Amino acid sequence: MAVQQGKPDVLVVGGGPIGLASAWRAAQRGLRVLVLDASPPAPPGAWHVAAGMLAPLAELKHGEEELLELGVRAAAGYPGFCAELAAASGLDPELRAAGTIVVARDRDDAEALDRLAALHARHGLRAQRLLPTAARRAEPALAPTVRLALELRDDHAVDPRSLVASLRAAAAAAGARLRAGARAARVRGDEVELESGEVVAAGRVLVAAGPAAGELVPGLPVRPVKGQVLRLRDPGGPGLVDRTVRTQDAYLVPRADGRYVLGATMEERGWDRTPTAGGVFELLRDMSEVVPGVLELELEEVLAGLRPATPDNLPAIGEIDGVLVAAGHHRNGILLAGLTGDLVAGLLCGEPLPDWAAPAAAGRFAPVAA
Repeated sequence: MAVQQGKPDVLVVGGGPIGLASAWRAAQRGLRVLVLDASPPAPPGAWHVAAGMLAPLAELKHGEEELLELGVRAAAGYPGFCAELAAASGLDPELRAAGTIVVARDRDDAEALDRLAALHARHGLRAQRLLPTAARRAEPALAPTVRLALELRDDHAVDPRSLVASLRAAAAAAGARLRAGARAARVRGDEVELESGEVVAAGRVLVAAGPAAGELVPGLPVRPVKGQVLRLRDPGGPGLVDRTVRTQDAYLVPRADGRYVLGATMEERGWDRTPTAGGVFELLRDMSEVVPGVLELELEEVLAGLRPATPDNLPAIGEIDGVLVAAGHHRNGILLAGLTGDLVAGLLCGEPLPDWAAPAAAGRFAPVAA
């Protein structure tokens, strides 16, 4: 690992997947990088709770069409990103390429699946319509009440906790320094004041601090959106479902070791991270209707995280009042981590955002800052 001397070229505020991917790519380009991670003692970011789905079209909501280009590009590049990351870190980010099944329980759900299939076809992605018998043959744990299903062979998943561990190791191997327990209180141009009162200076500051970015960068409208998830375990090992199973209201993502992530609520609750009985009930009710066996799994964790959201649900990548930001990735922080790291490293080296990334330019919020 390279030894850094003097003031770093880049000070990254945020030790989640966005900040670490940016730090890794910047260090690979020869920049001296210092990452400030608020945890611990601060709780880890949304990545610690996230299921890690790589589903740019299935995750898309009405009004988010400008996310398509970013998401499709990111998903296409993810296998290569993970392979490079594993080689650089010596750790497996645990990309699971088993695909996804989206199920319909009624006529409205079935019509939504038809629209999703058409969207995949327009982007050259594989989507196979499955009648109930074929769906249960693919995933025997599905309930007999499933009306229709759509198999998405290009929608995969990664373990965010393993991904972050890999990114930390890869960034360090490339020469970046990581400082834990360093929570930023204020950002002023090329300086960051920590809660301890210490001031850290750098050539450039990158704010990739999740929902806290909105408090650190005036004029950046990033807010927290609460999401509750359940982490479940099958003591008998893997096999309840092999693919990610999605409904219109919930998802179940399998891990290789017999664990599952069931999520996720979407709640405008400010900075509240408290799991609730209602959230647990809703998730179990919605998924048990299509995978009844989920009720037999052991409950390991009930968690709530805070997604960083912008008003248009697009990330903000670029400069606001002299501060570089990579924030507001909302539900797509894991999917867009590698792509964002490449874009940020380019900006740090004087390269403009490519045209296809222009909708995510942070400058679109400049009128708000003014």
